[in-house]
Parts: sequence; C-alpha cells; structure tokens
Amino acid sequence: MAAQWTLNDIPDLSGRLALVTGANRGLGLEIAAGLAGAGARVVLACRNLARAEGAIAEIKRRTPGTQPEVMALDLADLASVRDFAAGFAARHARLDLLVNNGAAIMSPKALTRDGFEMHIGTNHLGPFLLTGLLLERLAATPGSRILNTASIAHTLTAGMDLDDPFYERRPYKEMDAYGASKLATLQFTFALDRRLRRAGLPVAAVAAHPGYTATNLDIGNFFMRLATRLFAQSPAMGALPALHAATATGVSGGDYWGPGGYKELKGYPKKVGCRPEASDPAAADRLWAWSERMTGLHYLDA
Repeated sequence: MAAQWTLNDIPDLSGRLALVTGANRGLGLEIAAGLAGAGARVVLACRNLARAEGAIAEIKRRTPGTQPEVMALDLADLASVRDFAAGFAARHARLDLLVNNGAAIMSPKALTRDGFEMHIGTNHLGPFLLTGLLLERLAATPGSRILNTASIAHTLTAGMDLDDPFYERRPYKEMDAYGASKLATLQFTFALDRRLRRAGLPVAAVAAHPGYTATNLDIGNFFMRLATRLFAQSPAMGALPALHAATATGVSGGDYWGPGGYKELKGYPKKVGCRPEASDPAAADRLWAWSERMTGLHYLDA
C-alpha cells in the first residue's frame, strides 16, 4: 500500500504520452492535469469539444508551459471510436498510457448509436474497441499501461446477463445497469492483462476506482445529490488511485486500486479487492467473446 501517496509522488513523466478519455471535467480532468503536471504530454479524448477547450485552459493554468491536445471521441458510437483511433495512430507512433475513464453514470434507459444499452456500450464496449485499436501503439512502447476506471458499484449489481445484456426482457434499473458495466470493466481488465502476458507484450493492464467522489452532482434524487455534496471527497482525491495505478513504481499488471479509507469510500490509494465474479477467468472469457462479436474486433486470442 502507498501510504499518503499524493500528486507529489508521481514520477517524472517527461517524454511520455498519455491519452485520457472523458477528460473534460471531474475525474478525467484531474487525471489529465496530474499527468501533465508530472511532465507527460496529454491527449484529451472528449465528446464535448467546447468543454474540452475549458479543460485545456484549466490544465495550462495549473501547469504553465504544458501543451495538452484534444481529439473528438464518443465512446457511445463505435464509428467515432474507429475514427478516433485512426486519427490518433496517424499523429502518434507511441502511447505510454491509455486511461479509459469516460463513462455513462446512472443514465435513464437509452441506447447507444449502435443499439447497445448506454452503460455497457459506453463503459465497456467503447473502451474494449478503443483498447484493441490502439494496442499496436501501446505494444510499441515498452512499459506502457492501460488503466481502466472501475467502481464500487460493481458490487451492487445482479451481474452481467449476456442473454439479455441490453435489458430488453428484464426490468431496467439504473444502478444495476451501471454496476454491471463496471463489473464488465474489471473482468475486461483482468482478462486483458492475462492475455497481454501470454502474448509476451510489454503492456500492463490495471484498474482503479475513485470511491465516493463528487464528480456528478446532478445524478440521483434530491437526497443522493445532497449526500454527495456533503460527504463525498473531492475529484482531486478521487483521482489519486487512478494516478497511482497509472504511474507508480511497484504496480503490477492486474492490480486494482482504490481509496484506503472506510469501505473504500475515501482516502489515499491502496490495493483493493473485488467480488468473485470480477476475477473469474471463465466469465471474463465469455464476456471477451461477446465483446468481440458486438464490436467486430478480435484481438489477443486466448
């Protein structure tokens, strides 16, 4: 465990290239700013380019002299993911750090452009495709890492139902759908790291969660919003587990990091556990095969 690990403990990232999805606000902005502050060149991949310009201005304000880059990416649209990956590969020959942070959180029932339920489409299938499309750039950069953003909500879902993944027959519940997508995030992370190691690639896949962090103050009913304002930790604190997992020495592929306080709600980074289904290789392989069918991309065969 990294006791009281803070931004000041991020190693020098000069010469490194990092890509952060959903970096225009909240957790993603804090992660991007922390990486830029340590010397990394950061690409902000955002759906809302107007908000992204505000994020770039904020990063420059915090770290004068940095030159963050913004590129358009909508994780709820697989065509956008493919266009983004092609554009990124045309601009950059390497990628040291991929932070899959962008997410749909507690969304009312809706479908992505490709007809997927919004949470699983945005939080898993989009990142699954993006990771596969950028794998060549990651593999060309020894010591690279893939950081997937999970959530303690993965413990609050009935689980992934690949027979009805888009809630066409089951009653739809926002928390169940969000939690299921984050359970998929962890299954994907651990399966990805196993497959990377079997392939002998110099890339590590890790995960982190932000605990109870005040990043989405407009989500939930009145009491949930009030509790978030009163009791949640700041986005800057919530970003620390991700920044630790993404940059600290001593982090190994397959690690999962979160806040070290009570019930992992707040605090400085520590290595944490997950529900059994999240680390079940058989369940992860079933999810992987399904994800390949949904996205049309096959990579890192088992």
